[in-house]
Amino acid sequence: MTDLQHSLKGAALTALLPILITVLVVAFGSGAQERIVNLFLINVILVIGLQVFMGNSSVVNFGHISFMGIAGYMAAILSIPVAIKKTIIPNAPFGLATFQLGPVEAAVIAILLAMAIALIVGLVIVRESGISATILTLALLVIVHTVIANWVELTRGMRALYGVPMTINTWLVLTVAVLVIFLGRWFRDSSVGLQLRASGENLIAAESSGVNVRRLRLVAWVLSAGIVAAGGVLYVYLIGSVSPKSFYFDTTLLTLAMLILGGMNSVSGAVIGVIVVTAGFEIIRYFESSPVILGVKLPEFLGLTGFFLGLIIVLSMAFRPTGIVGTDEIDEVVRRRRQLR
Repeated sequence: MTDLQHSLKGAALTALLPILITVLVVAFGSGAQERIVNLFLINVILVIGLQVFMGNSSVVNFGHISFMGIAGYMAAILSIPVAIKKTIIPNAPFGLATFQLGPVEAAVIAILLAMAIALIVGLVIVRESGISATILTLALLVIVHTVIANWVELTRGMRALYGVPMTINTWLVLTVAVLVIFLGRWFRDSSVGLQLRASGENLIAAESSGVNVRRLRLVAWVLSAGIVAAGGVLYVYLIGSVSPKSFYFDTTLLTLAMLILGGMNSVSGAVIGVIVVTAGFEIIRYFESSPVILGVKLPEFLGLTGFFLGLIIVLSMAFRPTGIVGTDEIDEVVRRRRQLR
């Protein structure tokens, strides 16, 4: 079996998890549960987008949600009907309040814009390593949020933009998530991904071997931005509105926790992390709402989800720093165990 066939087979095995979850919920769950599944699938896209850069380069990235915000806002602004835009953003620059694009055209432009900005910013970020690069990504997150929150003529500032056509369904989100799983696995197993991971393990050795680390990081950075941007567009089309708080520290820490818990070095880890954290969040939210268990009404535990998120990061780093899956994909672990038998 060729390397490409191994990658495709492994990606298919990983994709089975979200596919089975989605089919079961759509078949037997409620509307509220289907909404949770949609958000789960969007988180799969976001976390794999983060994994493409962070998991392969070993550079901690706090700025990925910036591209989710850029694409989400651009798709919203382009697709909102003119009648609504003339009410909520009548003074939008570049004549954006005077026309409307279809959801597909708006999505393509939004994703390309996010990738173009990622390319420009990436030329600076990929020149740094370690904590310096991480601080730059954090600065990017803060800068983008500040622009979105204060460019009132275009974004309405801290108020939500509403009127976005809600044109997607669960099967479309699932299709995109599956495609992203295959894309992330293909990139990881490609020569670019292999060399990038080698540079993350030993930067000096990789550069001494002739690896153009900056170029490889830039490729991963832009691809990561495109995947995260696609997740942002789907999120906006699902919710029907957009506000700055959706693209800041809460979402950043959530996706980071998912990736760290599952295992940042593998696409399987990204998917497993999203599954575990999503399930954990729903259980915690149940206990937050003061449920009655065995006739005993429990007190409210407001803020328990935030505590749970922090606990995940601490326990993962303390007891399982490589994540649940570790550094390998699920199919690689299964194949190795079969060989040992």
